[in-house]
Amino acid sequence: MAFMEKPTAGKILLDDTVPLTACIEASQSQQSHTEYIIRVQRGVSSENNWQIIRRYSDFDVLNNNLLISGLTLPLPPKKLIGNMDREFIAERQKGLQNYLNVITTHPMLSNCELVKKFLDPNSYSVNYTEIALQQVSMFFRSEPNWEVIEPLKDFGWRIRKRYFLIKSKDQNKERQVLSWADLGPDKFLSDRDLQSAIKFLSSLSHTHIYPVTFAMANETSALVIRMYSEKGTLKDYICKAKPKDLYLKKYCCPKKIQGLELHQIRNFGRQILEVLKFLHERGFPYGHLHSANVMLDGDTCRLLDLENSLLGLPSFYRSFFSQFRKINTLESVDVYCFGHLLYEMTYGRPPDAVPVDSFPPAPSTSIVSVLQAILSTDACKTGLPTVCQLLQMPLFSDVQLFNSEKPQFKIPTKLKESLKIAKECIEKRLQEEQKLIYHHKRFTKAQSHHCSEEEKKKRKILARKKSRQFANENGEDHSAKYSSSNNNSAGSGASSPLTSPSSPTPPPSLGVSSVPSPPPPPPPPPPAPPHLDMSAKADPPPVNGAGRVALLSSIQNFKKGALKKTVIDDCSTPRISSG
Repeated sequence: MAFMEKPTAGKILLDDTVPLTACIEASQSQQSHTEYIIRVQRGVSSENNWQIIRRYSDFDVLNNNLLISGLTLPLPPKKLIGNMDREFIAERQKGLQNYLNVITTHPMLSNCELVKKFLDPNSYSVNYTEIALQQVSMFFRSEPNWEVIEPLKDFGWRIRKRYFLIKSKDQNKERQVLSWADLGPDKFLSDRDLQSAIKFLSSLSHTHIYPVTFAMANETSALVIRMYSEKGTLKDYICKAKPKDLYLKKYCCPKKIQGLELHQIRNFGRQILEVLKFLHERGFPYGHLHSANVMLDGDTCRLLDLENSLLGLPSFYRSFFSQFRKINTLESVDVYCFGHLLYEMTYGRPPDAVPVDSFPPAPSTSIVSVLQAILSTDACKTGLPTVCQLLQMPLFSDVQLFNSEKPQFKIPTKLKESLKIAKECIEKRLQEEQKLIYHHKRFTKAQSHHCSEEEKKKRKILARKKSRQFANENGEDHSAKYSSSNNNSAGSGASSPLTSPSSPTPPPSLGVSSVPSPPPPPPPPPPAPPHLDMSAKADPPPVNGAGRVALLSSIQNFKKGALKKTVIDDCSTPRISSG
């Protein structure tokens, strides 16, 4: 059983949830405009980076396309006169850097195709709508009973997933949604096992799982058909949005948001936890819980997109939970995602940042207790509760559910083993990514601390102390050595031969050396210096320190002016006799 299969040659399975960071390194002025050199990096690896060049007009086009989100983004204003001044370019560069920081940290804008193409044109140059249409057209050739009504543009947040509104020729009034998705980086099932698992989805039946009409997969992608719901998802209900609207328009900055009532929170929460427990007990990986993946049917919640984990697609909240090493299994990922969902059901909006240690007033204190158990700093660091533990908490423990439908979920033994191994591979990749992020955080923290002004002052003070201490130790050592040398000389009496105190030794520059003479005639030997008595023998070395003291005194009393000038008869010049 080949549970891990290498991707097709030449095919790059890119994780679109890995955040991109962008830094403007420099600017260069052309004849009529200024270009900004931007360094883009994917994830925490400094090796995975590249350069792009953008003009202000490129930023302006991007910003106009993002206006559909309803957000007010901090793009610097246009300037027609004086836009080539150095001071203005430097100020504009700061503004554009701030703009990049905003769009790359926003949870929805950072994942949208417009921003990805702007920062990474090489990886996102493919037209996925065209590819999806080709795949759907091939499918319709073999299944002529289906007909495309219209493509649903920007229906979801995934770049490599496309949606089409279709209908069956036998039932013209019923509308269904066809979703096409490319395989993702967490696809660890073999092609054969993947096709078996995808076909299994259409036979799955559960009260809180949205049914699949048809599903199929090949070596590169998969196709799933479900009934279209006019009521939309739980997120549509919270944001008061129309299901067909563009994703950024619906969810980025909704004008009307409203949290659910307490009985709805308890009822929906209990239903979602029950279906998660059902999937966990049967070893089926999910990991894709969020409010847009929960379909509402009256007072009943139903999960969507169970095929995502089979296709290897990364989770919407992956960039969040990859920061915490304790959230390293798909079961804990589902619990973490449930915390986000519960927060959104309570307050009508997702949390601004996680961890969350201070919660706004909620309809019940029991809601805050559950949120603290999942989204607080302590929970994210020490570990999250299980689904069974959440079901026993006061918020959900006494909620009664009435399931009229008997679940049908029989996975073949061979496929169940493949799913187990694929799940372990998904978790292993997550843990490796978390390890890299953890080490990067530690390095960045240490570097930031090392470069802080306070730390620089501490290092300067410490360096001065060490310098003074070193100087003091050297001074003491020098004095000790000098004293020891004197003592050794006095005690042993072994010193170099010294000249007489009455006849100080002249400097080496005044010493007389023998001067060679050219032949013939041979030169006479040079006369000895008058102040040296060659017949006198050197005094024997003293046996005590008195001679050394006398020598030091002689050196101190030496006067250069007292030396006599030596007259030398130079016979080296040749003599020429006349005649």
